[in-house]
Amino acid sequence: MALNPRVATVPAGTPTKVTQGSQTKGGIGESTLRPDGTLKVTGEFAYSSDMWHEDMLWGQTLRSTVAHAEIRSIDVSEAVAMPGVYAVLTYDDLPAEMKNYGLEIQDTPVLAHGKVRHHGEPVALVAADHPETARRAAARIRIDYAELPLITDEASATAPDAVLVHENRDDHHIGHVPHPNIVHRQPIVRGDVAEARKRADVIVEGEYVFGMQDQAFLGPESGLAVPAEDGGVDLYVATQWLHSDLRQIAPVLGLPEEKVRMTLSGVGGAFGGREDLSMQIHACLLALRTGKPVKIVYNRFESFFGHVHRHPAKLHYEHGATRDGKLTHLKCRIVLDGGAYASASPAVVGNAASLSVGPYVVDDVDIEAIALYSNNPPCGAMRGFGAVQACFAYEAQMDKLAAALGMDPVELRQLNAMEQGTIMPTGQPVDSPAPVAELLRRVKSRPLPPERQWEVAGGEADVRALPGGLSNTTHGEGVVRGVGYAVGIKNVGFSEGFDDYSTARVRMEVVGGQPVATVHTAMAEVGQGGVTVHAQIARTELGVTQVTIRPADTQVGSAGSTSASRQTYVTGGAVKNACELVREKVLEIGRRKFGSYHPAWATAELLLEGGKVVTDGGEVLSDLVDVLEGEVVEVEAEWRHRPTEAFDLRTGQGNGHVQYSFAAHRAVVEVDTELGLVKVVELACAQDVGKALNPLSVVGQIQGGTTQGLGVAVMEEIIVDPKTAKVRNPSFTDYLIPTILDTPTIPVDVLELADEHAPYGLRGIGEAPTLSSTPAVLAAIRDATGLELNRTPVRPEHLTGT
Repeated sequence: MALNPRVATVPAGTPTKVTQGSQTKGGIGESTLRPDGTLKVTGEFAYSSDMWHEDMLWGQTLRSTVAHAEIRSIDVSEAVAMPGVYAVLTYDDLPAEMKNYGLEIQDTPVLAHGKVRHHGEPVALVAADHPETARRAAARIRIDYAELPLITDEASATAPDAVLVHENRDDHHIGHVPHPNIVHRQPIVRGDVAEARKRADVIVEGEYVFGMQDQAFLGPESGLAVPAEDGGVDLYVATQWLHSDLRQIAPVLGLPEEKVRMTLSGVGGAFGGREDLSMQIHACLLALRTGKPVKIVYNRFESFFGHVHRHPAKLHYEHGATRDGKLTHLKCRIVLDGGAYASASPAVVGNAASLSVGPYVVDDVDIEAIALYSNNPPCGAMRGFGAVQACFAYEAQMDKLAAALGMDPVELRQLNAMEQGTIMPTGQPVDSPAPVAELLRRVKSRPLPPERQWEVAGGEADVRALPGGLSNTTHGEGVVRGVGYAVGIKNVGFSEGFDDYSTARVRMEVVGGQPVATVHTAMAEVGQGGVTVHAQIARTELGVTQVTIRPADTQVGSAGSTSASRQTYVTGGAVKNACELVREKVLEIGRRKFGSYHPAWATAELLLEGGKVVTDGGEVLSDLVDVLEGEVVEVEAEWRHRPTEAFDLRTGQGNGHVQYSFAAHRAVVEVDTELGLVKVVELACAQDVGKALNPLSVVGQIQGGTTQGLGVAVMEEIIVDPKTAKVRNPSFTDYLIPTILDTPTIPVDVLELADEHAPYGLRGIGEAPTLSSTPAVLAAIRDATGLELNRTPVRPEHLTGT
């Protein structure tokens, strides 16, 4: 008989065993290949933009052409009259009382009402029988704007007579911010900075500017909404968080959540840019209005307006140290521009503030981080999430301090490096390995790449190895080498009291004469490799070879967001928990069926390996097929990491984070000092991953994050016109990202120091290398040029003075 499904929860704070698991092939610790890898390489993988439905319509969004303006009128008559147009919707056509949405603060209108707050804000929707018809119809909608004064920086946002971006704020942050145009403020005060400053023999200060970065995923926003007979809708979409989308979508449609069924479709990258909604509500609205399936696919230009970006930042830092290099104090202020809507800004502020000291021991700190509302493009989650901006500044400060003290910059960092047991500025102890000094030692001890690699036989130059590359701008004249180091700290998982958990449903049965496990979660596979890891966990815990991963949807409990380096930790923990419960049920069946024939069924520690039930001594008791014949075992289980708490709004104290990850980089660059061109030759990385569940994927994640950090160091920035708040470079023609020709050699040194609180001892890895790669590249360029270079990205004119 089949066992009834059950829900089990591991209580918050329950430690999990650090185990190696079974010896079944393809399990934990092996470099198994991605099941979708071949399809993606050959171009056969179906992304969300590839979806098709019979008789479907195409949706189009009309976006504002100005950044801040009153909407005096909207005339849709010409658009409605066009042949092939099935629907035109504005704010007044929205069906439910709830007309706003948002990750934390519901301040974002589905369609602009009364006024627009940023360039590219959605104002109207069109559904037509052809994408070009929809586009032309949207162009015929006439909007009369009366432009309003712009808020573009802290000075304009907090001036006594400043225009309010949101006139009627009523969110829970409004009571502790000094101005309504400040989304959130987080101070952190510990010790006595004024007294500590007196003990400092050297004090260094710096002002730093971090540019707005785009996630630049290759698959644009897209999805397909299909109206259902029950009055609901089925949405197939590329996203990072199915259940968060559901929570925001259903109220706006006026539907209960069970009538909005969401299925993850192929995701072409995310990096935080798909945590917020884009076309989801719009496609559903058009599908429900027309009674037909509606597909929306953004082009690249629209994608730059259709998702949030990384917060640009201005950071002021002061560090003090004694003559022997021990840090005395840190004082800093971080101003993040959140743009027109809140998105994830409050959480980004918390991260920036709590991690602003870096992986160093400093007892006396005075920290303030804020995020602004402005009329610039909305900003939210992106890989690194507030810690990236802080790391750029505090690592530049460490180099500046080392120079002032006449110390080696790596030795200064190692002297002040945190370790297990260090107390964070928030008062929280670091209770898992923190091998900061060792990571730095490892990258520094690597052999340097040979100099003048561009020289080849016959006196010619391989221009591909030179700054400027195939543009053939130099043959080595004026090229100078530089070497730089950086290390960073990133939190893992959601923090500050968020109930961070995940759910997994695991089923075990005999199919075609073989024991088969099926894993079902709502985890968004965005390229990080979770589908591979889930199969590895099932093989390890259940001793089977055949594992089926069901498509992610909302028919199973929430897996949370694929962000914060949390999915392997939390959803992996849920899969492990569900598998352990399934295993116990399978063994119960075996004991019932065969226990009377062999006493080991009752007394031994039984394992599932290679499709068999074995004792801990290796004696085979039964084949799993025999145990499971006629049985279906299914369990749905949750897993929560240890609880966290919100930071105190006055002092910033609190156990806000559950785990930390650390990475260090050494960058080797060559700079053409005459033309201002940079060639990054090598970006060596050392990172502690706790346990490498899939070593091949681990290295891929580290190299990918490293390359993204390289991009913001030397080329990536969304340019916003300060006079109009309009984006000037919304295309891959003008917004540059690293190609294979820009990507250096990235040797990776992986440490595995287990965190006893995490499943298998693992540590989230995806974000940490994005932090330290950027300041390492900047440090290397400073080493080559002697320039201060206090902003990202570095442009040629910063190196040549032109």
